[in-house]
Amino acid sequence: MLLGFIVNPIAGMGGRVGLKGTDGVYDEAVNRGANPVSTEKARIGIESLVDDHAETLTNVTWLTCKGKMGEDVLLEAGIQKESINVVYAASSQKLKNFSTNDTINACKQFLYEDVDLLVFCGGDGTARDVVSIVGKKIPILGIPSGVKMHSGVFVVTPHAAGPMIAQFIADELSTGDAEIMDLDETLYRQGTWKVRLYDTAQGIIEPSYVQVGKASFAQINDDEIKDDIADHIEEELKKHEHTLFLFGSGGTIDYVADKLGIENTILGIDAVYQGRTIAKDANEKDLLSLLSKYDDVKVILSPIGAQGFILGRGNLQLSSAVIRKIGIDNIIVISTPAKLKATPVIRVDTGDSSLDEAFVEYEMMLVVIGYRMSRVVKIKSV
Repeated sequence: MLLGFIVNPIAGMGGRVGLKGTDGVYDEAVNRGANPVSTEKARIGIESLVDDHAETLTNVTWLTCKGKMGEDVLLEAGIQKESINVVYAASSQKLKNFSTNDTINACKQFLYEDVDLLVFCGGDGTARDVVSIVGKKIPILGIPSGVKMHSGVFVVTPHAAGPMIAQFIADELSTGDAEIMDLDETLYRQGTWKVRLYDTAQGIIEPSYVQVGKASFAQINDDEIKDDIADHIEEELKKHEHTLFLFGSGGTIDYVADKLGIENTILGIDAVYQGRTIAKDANEKDLLSLLSKYDDVKVILSPIGAQGFILGRGNLQLSSAVIRKIGIDNIIVISTPAKLKATPVIRVDTGDSSLDEAFVEYEMMLVVIGYRMSRVVKIKSV
C-alpha cells in the first residue's frame, strides 16, 4: 500500500501570537515570536501509528517530501528509512520559503504515483491546496495543526491519526464526501467571520475520530436564551469583582459581551476586569503577562458547533501554559441548547497530552445554557 505524507511546516504558527492564521503573514508571525508547531503534531500522529499499530505497516511504503515537509517527521516517529520514498523536494528548507506551491507540487506527484491515502498535516488552507489537486481521486486525512480547522477531513486530535490510518490500511473503514471549509483570513483579522464551502473531498468515515464540519445553529428564541446567559455571566462578574475574566472567541460570547456593554473582539481573546476591557485581541505572550499580575482568573469559552472543541480551534492563544495557569476549574463554558443538541461532547486539543488527559479525567463539564441553568456534557477521550 502506498501512503502519501506531507507536512505544511508553517501551519498554525500565527495562532498563539494572535494572527488568526499564517497564510501570507509568516514574517509578521516570526516577528511576534511565533514558533513552528506542525512538525510536532505530525510526529505525534505518526508515532501513535508506529507505537500502537506497527503490525499494519508491514507492506506500507511512504511517499513523502524532503526534510521538514515530511521525511524528517517520519524518521523521528519511527518509520524505517527503507519504507520511505522521497518524491518531492522544496527549493529551500528555510521555513520562510515554504509556500502553497510546495503543497500543490507535492500533491501532483502523489496523484501521479496513485497513492492509496494522502495524509497531510496543516489547517484548512492546506486542505484547500491538497484537494485543489487531488479532488476526490484520492482519500485524504488531515492531522490538525492550523489555526483554522473547520473542514471535515481532520482527525479530532493528532493522537487519533494512528488508529484511523491503521484501520484504513486494514480495509476496515469506508470513504465518503467530506466538506472542505475555510475562513477568509484577511476578513478574519478584521473581525469578520466568513466561512464558506470551497470543495468536497474524499474523506474517511469514522465519527469517533474524524471531526464534522463546523455548523451554525439557530432557534426561535435564541436571542432570549443568549440574554439569559448574559445575565448569568453578569452575575458572575459582579460576584467575582476582583477576578480577571478572559472572554473567548465566537458568536455566542460576542453576543454576551455586547449585551453587557463590554468591548469585545469576536475572533480574539479579550481581558476584562471589573466590567472594563483592559486588553483586546491578546496573544499568548499578552495573556501570560496578565496572568502574572492577577491572582484570580477565569476564562469564558463556547464550543464550536457540532465539533465540540473549546480549546485548540481558533483560539491557540489559549495555550497549554495559559490554561495551566488559569486552571481547569476556572473555565466557564457557555452555549445555547440548540447548539448543544448537535454537540454531544466537549473536546480539547491543547497540544499538551497530559493537560488534555487532565480534562478527560473530569469526565464531565458544566455548560451554562441560561440564567443559573447548566447542563452536564461529557468530555470524550480520543
